[in-house]
Amino acid sequence: MLLAMTLGLLVTMLLVLGRALIGPTLYDRILAVNSFGTKTVLFIAVVGFLAGRPEFLDIALVYALINFIGTVAVLKLSHYGEFGASSQADGGDDL
Repeated sequence: MLLAMTLGLLVTMLLVLGRALIGPTLYDRILAVNSFGTKTVLFIAVVGFLAGRPEFLDIALVYALINFIGTVAVLKLSHYGEFGASSQADGGDDL
C-alpha cells in the first residue's frame, strides 16, 4: 500500500512539475513549485518510513521550512521587485 502511495506521489509530482513549466501566470508557477515542495516532503517521509529510517522525518521538516520561506521570498520579490522594500508605501519616517 505504501508503495502505491509512493508511485502516486511521483505521478502527481510530475503533473505539478508540468504545471510549473507551462503555467499561464507567474502565480500559477509559484503555486505549482510550492505544491511540488509539499509533495517532496511527503515523498521523503514515505521513503524514510519504508527504509526504516525515522531521521528522514527531520529532513522532511527542514525541507518544508525551506520550502515555505522560499515561497514567501519569491512572492515578495515578484510583488515588490526587491527583497529589501519596506512595507510603507509613502516613505514616511519610522517612529
